[in-house]
Amino acid sequence: MAAASLGLLLLAPAAVPSAAAPRLPAASGSPATATAVAPGGTSALTGYAIRSAAEVPDTAAAVSTPGYATTGWHRAGPRSTVLAALVADGTHPDPFYSTDQQRIPRGDFAEPWWFRSDFTLPGTSERTSLDFSGVVSAADVFVNGWQVASAAEVAGVYTRHELDITALVRAGTNTVAFRIRPNDPRKHLTLGWLDWLQPPPDANMGIVRDVLVRRRGPVSLHDAHVVTRLDPPSPVPGPAELTVKARVRNDAQAAATATVTATISGPGTGTGTVGGTGIVLREEVTLRAGETRTLVFAPDRHPQLRLRRPALWWPAGMGPQNLYGLDVTATVAGDRSDSDRHSFGIRHVKAPLNAAGARQYTINGRPLLIRGAGWSADELLRWDTTAAEDRIKAALDAGLNTLRLEGHVEPDEFFDLADRYGMLVLPGWECCNKWEGPVNPTGTGEKWNAADRLTARASMAAEAARLRDRPSVLSFLIGSDFAPDARTEQDYLDALRDADWPTPVVPAASAVTTALSGPSGMRMTGPYDWVPPSYWYDKREGGATGFNSETSAGPSIPTLDTLRRTLSPAELETLWKSPSAPQYHRSPSRTFSTLKLFDDALTHRYGAPRSLRDYVAKAQLAQYENVRAQFEAYARNATDSKDPSTGVVYWMFNSGWTSLHWQLVDRYLDQGGAYHGAKKANEPLHIQYSYDDRTVAVVNRRPAAVSGLTARVTLFGTDGTSLFDRTVRGLRVGGDGAKTTAATVPAVVAADDGPDATYLARLILTDSAGHEVSRNVYWLSTRPDVLDYDASDWYHTPTTGYGDLTGLNSLAAATVTATARTTHHAGSRSVTKVTVRNTSSGNTPALLTDLHLVDGADAPVLPVRWSDNQISLWPGESAVLTAEHRTADPAGAALRVRISGWNTPTTHITPSSP
Repeated sequence: MAAASLGLLLLAPAAVPSAAAPRLPAASGSPATATAVAPGGTSALTGYAIRSAAEVPDTAAAVSTPGYATTGWHRAGPRSTVLAALVADGTHPDPFYSTDQQRIPRGDFAEPWWFRSDFTLPGTSERTSLDFSGVVSAADVFVNGWQVASAAEVAGVYTRHELDITALVRAGTNTVAFRIRPNDPRKHLTLGWLDWLQPPPDANMGIVRDVLVRRRGPVSLHDAHVVTRLDPPSPVPGPAELTVKARVRNDAQAAATATVTATISGPGTGTGTVGGTGIVLREEVTLRAGETRTLVFAPDRHPQLRLRRPALWWPAGMGPQNLYGLDVTATVAGDRSDSDRHSFGIRHVKAPLNAAGARQYTINGRPLLIRGAGWSADELLRWDTTAAEDRIKAALDAGLNTLRLEGHVEPDEFFDLADRYGMLVLPGWECCNKWEGPVNPTGTGEKWNAADRLTARASMAAEAARLRDRPSVLSFLIGSDFAPDARTEQDYLDALRDADWPTPVVPAASAVTTALSGPSGMRMTGPYDWVPPSYWYDKREGGATGFNSETSAGPSIPTLDTLRRTLSPAELETLWKSPSAPQYHRSPSRTFSTLKLFDDALTHRYGAPRSLRDYVAKAQLAQYENVRAQFEAYARNATDSKDPSTGVVYWMFNSGWTSLHWQLVDRYLDQGGAYHGAKKANEPLHIQYSYDDRTVAVVNRRPAAVSGLTARVTLFGTDGTSLFDRTVRGLRVGGDGAKTTAATVPAVVAADDGPDATYLARLILTDSAGHEVSRNVYWLSTRPDVLDYDASDWYHTPTTGYGDLTGLNSLAAATVTATARTTHHAGSRSVTKVTVRNTSSGNTPALLTDLHLVDGADAPVLPVRWSDNQISLWPGESAVLTAEHRTADPAGAALRVRISGWNTPTTHITPSSP
């Protein structure tokens, strides 16, 4: 058995009582469909029969024997927690609605559960193994009546295990059974939910990654990967060197000679790039019985591994996402014995500390402001590639370039999507539970024993090997709220070094310094609950300076459509009427159990809500202005000469269930004020207002500089009166996040109290041809929000005085008309183009006009990607917006566009079709 610290558990045939396979009974009964494994192939188990061990009186040998009857057992998918299976088959109610999750008895998950599956083999001439990770929390493993691993060995969700079962399998039907132990994230190195959401009653016990049945010849391949070295491109891509490594093992009882061939294929044309048939490397190796050897194909012996003009991988918006392919094959006597294939990218990531001590990322030699958000897995850890793709595309559409994974490190398909779409990823370990048990005095995690240290080291080794070739992975955070102790840090760093980890390793997401890794260059100052928009411009606490690894103004009330799918009628009443009432769909934490801070601010700034609809409308305004300010402040300060901002991670992008806080998009991917505020702030070429010094800046995230721009700044009273109007022409702004200041808004434009304290600012940026390229509208107050920084705590800074935005309640009603046309494209994709116009006769804008695609029952059509939304138009102004969506009904008969807004009555129009 290999050392657990290598992240690979190998049980040789000698692990069974004798060299001969045990006698197995003939298959009988009607088991679930077995997974067929072809010769030389690899197949994932397609599903399980599951049942509580408390309800199964039979022995483990009987349960894991082919033909064992599973009548009355539940069926589970290939990656499933216990509760996910029980919800899918209707045993338990939907835990995402109201308080239905509380109806699920936790006692049902206090004992181990059996996960049983069959697979068929055409013969036994090849070696067979089980290759898996993703067990929550631990498992005893049995094959064809024999135990092949214990829960002491198969422990931890991230550890990888390869069990040699060659001596136990036979031609025909075989059975594997996992006896899964209950999970407790305080006691096990698995995962939990902290204060994110109400934790599932089963604590996610189950198997949440694929279990692979591998067939191989006598020589096997392991750990194949590519080490890339790229000279920083300045100003054009520099040369790159590739080194291919793989471990080759002889599993036979006699010496064997294998030919190992590595092929690199990928994008690019011209001298020194990889095109056509690719780079082919070959080496012959003779191994003793049981011997393992590492092969290295290096540029000094294989000069074709030096690429003069490599095709680089870039984050979205900075360049193309070029991916290469690595294909390694071992043959013995001309027959394929084993193979490995995956993609990789070439990019150069650095993250030194700047003069202020903040971590400053660059990629391929260009500056990179991290505009990130926290990613959440599904509460029941159900994986859906299409749903994940929709979410990643939505994050990119909101202008984000990074997703942080605190624990909950998603399966391979997630990183496939991130690589393909250009989304950077910051994975790392989880805070506050067992992962930080030895170091976090405020957490709930238990201290570690010797076995836990082996599990932690094996977890790091396994994830490092899985993620190292992913160009989307920007760093690994080996700590979250606290850095690991010195011994654990050394274990992690050794595992990462042994895996040839290519990107910076960060000791924690908080502001810590360790002896081995030095300063983290990050901070975790919050806030996590409501603060006013002006907060983000102050270079203190969570304001726009340095690298803030998790921060937001907390609550995020979803759209009214989503609320009605989430809460009962009684809960909806409580939501808007009772600010101090605990909200089950906010957080299990007492700190975040109510919406009082948010609701108090809403009442003070916008006026007391008059109804549920009014509450939701005000919440969307508040969330829009706050999220926009957060991203705009960090963007403006990124180029400051003193204490610049280098990264911000909005906490969070999405929630794992139906939630009232920490989300830019809700469970159903509906888009409200928080999402559209982020999308507006993160426009590629953007005009913005600064709450601290009233300057108007233009920020350019495009690679190239832009000149010939014109900025117009107009201030209006709530009655539509123009208070200030200035146009600045001939503006130029550099690329890669550069900014230029266009104007400064007057300090006083209206009365300092009452409705007249509220005013509007309209910012319009046009290009050299006169085309509008950015529009940004603010609702402001002459009365400032006042913050008491001396009373700040870990989750917010108290507000002692509030701005007055109640003047918005006196805006005259606006009339908005629209026309729409839907075009259907190949691949079940449609585009609806909407032309919307403010046809009001007065001077009042249509504020935050929202467009929703809805079906015949007025339910949102989701997901949808709008070119822009929640726009504000003055009388006579118009905009053309497009919505990309799936074609549910080819005829499009039920599709409508719902138009609403702060001071616009709700109307519907039916798009025409070609």
